[in-house]
Amino acid sequence: MLSNYRGRFAPSPTGPLHLGSLVSALASYLDAKYHQGTWVIRIEDVDAVRCRPEFTQQILTTLNSYQLISDEDIRLQSEHSTLYETHLTALKQSHNVFPCNCTRQSLKEFSGLHPHICSSDITSPHSWRLKTNNEHYQYNDLIQGEMAFFDDLSNNHPILKRKDGYFSYQLAVVVDDHLQDITHLIRGADLIETTAQQLHLYTLLGWQAPQIGHIPLVVNQDNEKISKQNHAKPILNGDLHTLKRALSYLQIEVNESSNIKEALALAISKWNPLLLAKQKSIAITAEDLPFI
Repeated sequence: MLSNYRGRFAPSPTGPLHLGSLVSALASYLDAKYHQGTWVIRIEDVDAVRCRPEFTQQILTTLNSYQLISDEDIRLQSEHSTLYETHLTALKQSHNVFPCNCTRQSLKEFSGLHPHICSSDITSPHSWRLKTNNEHYQYNDLIQGEMAFFDDLSNNHPILKRKDGYFSYQLAVVVDDHLQDITHLIRGADLIETTAQQLHLYTLLGWQAPQIGHIPLVVNQDNEKISKQNHAKPILNGDLHTLKRALSYLQIEVNESSNIKEALALAISKWNPLLLAKQKSIAITAEDLPFI
Protein backbone atom coordinates (compact mmCIF):
# COMPACT_ATOMS: atom_id res chain seq x y z
CA MET A 1 0.00 0.00 0.00
CA LEU A 2 1.07 3.60 -0.60
CA SER A 3 1.63 5.06 2.85
CA ASN A 4 2.69 8.41 1.37
CA TYR A 5 -0.43 8.67 -0.79
CA ARG A 6 -2.15 12.07 -0.63
CA GLY A 7 -5.35 12.67 -2.59
CA ARG A 8 -7.90 15.45 -2.61
CA PHE A 9 -11.34 16.60 -3.68
CA ALA A 10 -11.53 20.27 -4.63
CA PRO A 11 -15.04 21.54 -5.45
CA SER A 12 -15.83 25.11 -6.48
CA PRO A 13 -18.63 26.60 -4.34
CA THR A 14 -20.76 27.92 -7.19
CA GLY A 15 -23.76 25.83 -6.10
CA PRO A 16 -24.75 22.86 -3.92
CA LEU A 17 -23.25 19.41 -4.48
CA HIS A 18 -24.84 17.45 -7.34
CA LEU A 19 -24.62 13.80 -8.34
CA GLY A 20 -21.67 14.24 -10.72
CA SER A 21 -19.64 15.91 -7.98
CA LEU A 22 -20.55 13.19 -5.49
CA VAL A 23 -19.26 10.55 -7.92
CA SER A 24 -15.97 12.49 -8.28
CA ALA A 25 -15.66 12.94 -4.53
CA LEU A 26 -16.24 9.23 -3.97
CA ALA A 27 -13.68 8.22 -6.59
CA SER A 28 -10.93 10.34 -5.05
CA TYR A 29 -11.87 9.25 -1.52
CA LEU A 30 -12.02 5.54 -2.36
CA ASP A 31 -8.69 5.60 -4.16
CA ALA A 32 -7.03 7.31 -1.20
CA LYS A 33 -8.53 5.01 1.40
CA TYR A 34 -7.88 1.85 -0.66
CA HIS A 35 -4.20 2.83 -0.59
CA GLN A 36 -4.38 3.72 3.11
CA GLY A 37 -3.56 7.29 2.22
CA THR A 38 -4.59 10.77 3.27
CA TRP A 39 -7.62 12.46 1.70
CA VAL A 40 -8.17 16.19 1.96
CA ILE A 41 -10.86 18.62 0.87
CA ARG A 42 -9.94 21.95 -0.69
CA ILE A 43 -12.47 24.63 -1.57
CA GLU A 44 -11.57 26.26 -4.88
CA ASP A 45 -13.15 29.64 -4.22
CA VAL A 46 -10.47 31.81 -5.81
CA ASP A 47 -13.12 33.27 -8.15
CA ALA A 48 -15.09 35.54 -5.83
CA VAL A 49 -17.41 36.57 -8.65
CA ARG A 50 -18.99 33.10 -8.96
CA CYS A 51 -18.27 31.48 -5.59
CA ARG A 52 -20.39 31.98 -2.47
CA PRO A 53 -19.61 31.14 1.21
CA GLU A 54 -23.09 29.68 1.67
CA PHE A 55 -22.37 27.14 -1.06
CA THR A 56 -19.10 26.21 0.67
CA GLN A 57 -21.05 25.36 3.80
CA GLN A 58 -23.70 23.45 1.83
CA ILE A 59 -21.06 21.38 0.05
CA LEU A 60 -19.23 20.53 3.28
CA THR A 61 -22.49 19.64 5.03
CA THR A 62 -23.43 17.30 2.20
CA LEU A 63 -19.99 15.67 2.12
CA ASN A 64 -20.12 15.17 5.89
CA SER A 65 -23.55 13.56 5.57
CA TYR A 66 -21.95 10.91 3.34
CA GLN A 67 -19.05 10.42 5.78
CA LEU A 68 -16.65 12.05 3.30
CA ILE A 69 -14.60 13.97 5.83
CA SER A 70 -11.23 15.61 5.23
CA ASP A 71 -8.27 14.14 7.08
CA GLU A 72 -6.81 17.64 7.48
CA ASP A 73 -8.00 21.20 7.87
CA ILE A 74 -9.89 22.36 4.80
CA ARG A 75 -7.95 24.76 2.62
CA LEU A 76 -9.74 27.77 1.10
CA GLN A 77 -8.12 29.15 -2.03
CA SER A 78 -9.48 32.62 -1.27
CA GLU A 79 -7.08 32.82 1.69
CA HIS A 80 -3.95 32.23 -0.39
CA SER A 81 -3.90 34.85 -3.15
CA THR A 82 -0.49 36.11 -2.04
CA LEU A 83 0.97 32.65 -2.72
CA TYR A 84 -0.43 32.62 -6.24
CA GLU A 85 0.98 36.10 -6.81
CA THR A 86 4.41 34.92 -5.64
CA HIS A 87 4.46 32.12 -8.20
CA LEU A 88 3.07 34.35 -10.92
CA THR A 89 5.94 36.75 -10.20
CA ALA A 90 8.39 33.87 -10.61
CA LEU A 91 6.86 33.11 -14.01
CA LYS A 92 7.17 36.77 -14.96
CA GLN A 93 10.84 36.78 -14.00
CA SER A 94 11.47 33.72 -16.14
CA HIS A 95 9.58 35.35 -19.05
CA ASN A 96 7.00 32.57 -19.21
CA VAL A 97 3.96 34.85 -19.06
CA PHE A 98 2.85 37.97 -20.91
CA PRO A 99 0.29 40.76 -20.32
CA CYS A 100 -2.84 40.71 -22.44
CA ASN A 101 -5.30 43.54 -23.17
CA CYS A 102 -7.44 41.42 -25.49
CA THR A 103 -11.20 41.30 -25.06
CA ARG A 104 -13.65 38.46 -25.59
CA GLN A 105 -14.87 40.24 -28.68
CA SER A 106 -11.39 40.43 -30.17
CA LEU A 107 -10.90 36.69 -29.57
CA LYS A 108 -14.29 35.72 -30.96
CA GLU A 109 -12.79 34.61 -34.28
CA PHE A 110 -10.62 32.11 -32.35
CA SER A 111 -13.62 30.66 -30.43
CA GLY A 112 -12.36 32.23 -27.22
CA LEU A 113 -8.86 30.76 -27.49
CA HIS A 114 -5.75 32.95 -27.52
CA PRO A 115 -3.41 31.41 -30.13
CA HIS A 116 -0.77 34.15 -30.29
CA ILE A 117 1.40 36.29 -28.01
CA CYS A 118 -0.20 39.69 -28.37
CA SER A 119 1.41 43.14 -28.26
CA SER A 120 -0.10 44.36 -25.00
CA ASP A 121 1.16 46.39 -22.07
CA ILE A 122 0.46 46.86 -18.37
CA THR A 123 -0.64 50.51 -18.58
CA SER A 124 -4.18 49.41 -19.52
CA PRO A 125 -6.38 46.76 -17.86
CA HIS A 126 -4.70 43.46 -18.56
CA SER A 127 -4.64 39.80 -17.73
CA TRP A 128 -1.55 37.60 -17.51
CA ARG A 129 -1.33 34.64 -19.86
CA LEU A 130 0.94 31.62 -19.90
CA LYS A 131 3.38 31.32 -22.77
CA THR A 132 2.93 27.93 -24.37
CA ASN A 133 4.79 26.24 -27.18
CA ASN A 134 4.83 23.02 -29.18
CA GLU A 135 5.96 20.96 -26.20
CA HIS A 136 4.56 17.41 -26.24
CA TYR A 137 3.51 15.74 -23.00
CA GLN A 138 2.78 12.08 -22.35
CA TYR A 139 1.77 10.28 -19.19
CA ASN A 140 0.13 7.07 -18.10
CA ASP A 141 -3.33 7.93 -16.85
CA LEU A 142 -4.24 5.71 -13.90
CA ILE A 143 -7.65 5.00 -15.48
CA GLN A 144 -7.59 6.00 -19.16
CA GLY A 145 -4.17 4.51 -19.88
CA GLU A 146 -1.40 6.05 -21.98
CA MET A 147 -2.24 9.59 -23.02
CA ALA A 148 -0.38 11.96 -25.34
CA PHE A 149 -0.85 15.70 -25.84
CA PHE A 150 0.69 16.94 -29.08
CA ASP A 151 -1.29 20.02 -30.10
CA ASP A 152 -2.82 21.15 -26.79
CA LEU A 153 -0.13 23.78 -26.16
CA SER A 154 0.27 25.11 -29.69
CA ASN A 155 -2.94 27.04 -30.17
CA ASN A 156 -3.82 28.64 -26.85
CA HIS A 157 -2.19 30.76 -24.15
CA PRO A 158 -4.41 30.32 -21.06
CA ILE A 159 -5.08 33.05 -18.52
CA LEU A 160 -3.31 32.75 -15.17
CA LYS A 161 -4.61 36.01 -13.70
CA ARG A 162 -7.66 37.83 -14.97
CA LYS A 163 -8.14 41.54 -15.58
CA ASP A 164 -10.32 41.77 -12.47
CA GLY A 165 -7.43 40.53 -10.34
CA TYR A 166 -8.67 37.02 -9.67
CA PHE A 167 -6.38 34.09 -10.35
CA SER A 168 -7.37 31.33 -12.74
CA TYR A 169 -8.06 27.71 -11.92
CA GLN A 170 -4.97 26.64 -13.86
CA LEU A 171 -2.43 28.46 -11.71
CA ALA A 172 -4.18 28.02 -8.37
CA VAL A 173 -4.74 24.28 -8.74
CA VAL A 174 -1.11 23.58 -9.63
CA VAL A 175 0.25 25.71 -6.78
CA ASP A 176 -2.15 24.20 -4.25
CA ASP A 177 -1.58 20.60 -5.28
CA HIS A 178 2.17 21.17 -4.99
CA LEU A 179 2.02 22.95 -1.63
CA GLN A 180 -0.34 20.32 -0.22
CA ASP A 181 1.97 17.53 -1.41
CA ILE A 182 -0.80 15.90 -3.44
CA THR A 183 0.55 12.71 -4.99
CA HIS A 184 -2.55 11.42 -6.78
CA LEU A 185 -5.39 13.17 -8.61
CA ILE A 186 -8.55 11.20 -9.35
CA ARG A 187 -10.92 13.51 -11.20
CA GLY A 188 -13.49 13.76 -14.00
CA ALA A 189 -12.64 13.20 -17.66
CA ASP A 190 -13.76 16.76 -18.48
CA LEU A 191 -10.45 17.93 -17.00
CA ILE A 192 -8.38 15.97 -19.50
CA GLU A 193 -8.32 19.07 -21.70
CA THR A 194 -6.56 21.06 -18.95
CA THR A 195 -3.90 18.42 -18.28
CA ALA A 196 -1.25 19.52 -20.80
CA GLN A 197 -1.37 23.12 -19.53
CA GLN A 198 -0.96 21.92 -15.95
CA LEU A 199 1.92 19.61 -16.84
CA HIS A 200 3.54 22.57 -18.60
CA LEU A 201 3.21 24.70 -15.46
CA TYR A 202 4.70 21.92 -13.34
CA THR A 203 7.68 21.80 -15.70
CA LEU A 204 8.19 25.58 -15.69
CA LEU A 205 8.00 25.73 -11.88
CA GLY A 206 10.35 22.76 -11.48
CA TRP A 207 7.85 20.59 -9.64
CA GLN A 208 6.88 16.93 -9.87
CA ALA A 209 3.33 16.48 -11.15
CA PRO A 210 0.98 14.11 -9.28
CA GLN A 211 -0.14 10.85 -10.79
CA ILE A 212 -3.47 11.48 -12.51
CA GLY A 213 -6.52 9.35 -13.23
CA HIS A 214 -9.65 10.54 -15.03
CA ILE A 215 -12.96 8.84 -14.23
CA PRO A 216 -15.80 8.78 -16.79
CA LEU A 217 -18.19 11.72 -16.68
CA VAL A 218 -21.75 11.25 -15.51
CA VAL A 219 -23.93 12.61 -18.33
CA ASN A 220 -27.65 13.00 -18.89
CA GLN A 221 -29.80 11.51 -21.66
CA ASP A 222 -28.63 14.29 -24.00
CA ASN A 223 -24.98 13.37 -23.35
CA GLU A 224 -24.49 16.59 -21.38
CA LYS A 225 -22.28 16.62 -18.30
CA ILE A 226 -24.21 16.61 -15.01
CA SER A 227 -23.00 20.01 -13.85
CA LYS A 228 -24.06 23.31 -12.34
CA GLN A 229 -23.77 24.94 -15.77
CA ASN A 230 -26.39 22.48 -17.02
CA HIS A 231 -28.61 23.22 -14.02
CA ALA A 232 -27.95 19.99 -12.13
CA LYS A 233 -30.08 19.87 -9.02
CA PRO A 234 -28.65 19.31 -5.52
CA ILE A 235 -28.69 15.83 -4.05
CA LEU A 236 -30.26 14.74 -0.81
CA ASN A 237 -28.02 14.81 2.25
CA GLY A 238 -27.10 11.46 3.77
CA ASP A 239 -29.30 9.40 1.44
CA LEU A 240 -28.24 5.76 1.18
CA HIS A 241 -29.98 5.26 -2.15
CA THR A 242 -28.14 8.23 -3.65
CA LEU A 243 -24.83 6.85 -2.37
CA LYS A 244 -25.50 3.42 -3.83
CA ARG A 245 -26.41 4.89 -7.21
CA ALA A 246 -23.28 7.08 -7.21
CA LEU A 247 -21.14 4.06 -6.38
CA SER A 248 -22.76 2.05 -9.16
CA TYR A 249 -21.33 4.54 -11.67
CA LEU A 250 -17.92 3.57 -10.30
CA GLN A 251 -18.77 -0.09 -10.97
CA ILE A 252 -19.26 -0.80 -7.26
CA GLU A 253 -22.37 -2.52 -5.92
CA VAL A 254 -23.08 -2.32 -2.18
CA ASN A 255 -26.76 -3.31 -2.16
CA GLU A 256 -26.29 -5.43 0.95
CA SER A 257 -25.26 -2.39 3.01
CA SER A 258 -27.82 -0.99 5.47
CA ASN A 259 -26.18 2.37 6.22
CA ILE A 260 -23.74 4.86 4.74
CA LYS A 261 -20.78 3.93 6.94
CA GLU A 262 -21.12 0.26 6.04
CA ALA A 263 -21.55 1.06 2.34
CA LEU A 264 -18.38 3.18 2.27
CA ALA A 265 -16.32 0.53 4.04
CA LEU A 266 -17.47 -2.08 1.54
CA ALA A 267 -16.87 0.28 -1.37
CA ILE A 268 -13.26 0.83 -0.31
CA SER A 269 -12.63 -2.92 -0.41
CA LYS A 270 -14.27 -3.18 -3.86
CA TRP A 271 -12.60 -0.16 -5.45
CA ASN A 272 -11.02 -1.05 -8.80
CA PRO A 273 -10.39 1.91 -11.14
CA LEU A 274 -9.41 -0.45 -13.96
CA LEU A 275 -13.11 -1.28 -14.32
CA LEU A 276 -13.56 2.31 -15.52
CA ALA A 277 -10.78 2.12 -18.08
CA LYS A 278 -11.24 3.78 -21.48
CA GLN A 279 -14.71 5.12 -20.70
CA LYS A 280 -15.16 8.87 -21.15
CA SER A 281 -18.76 9.06 -19.93
CA ILE A 282 -21.60 7.10 -18.33
CA ALA A 283 -25.21 8.00 -19.01
CA ILE A 284 -27.62 8.48 -16.15
CA THR A 285 -31.36 7.84 -16.18
CA ALA A 286 -34.19 9.80 -14.61
CA GLU A 287 -34.95 7.19 -11.94
CA ASP A 288 -31.41 7.59 -10.61
CA LEU A 289 -31.99 11.20 -9.53
CA PRO A 290 -33.35 11.45 -5.96
CA PHE A 291 -32.99 15.24 -5.90
CA ILE A 292 -34.30 17.50 -3.17
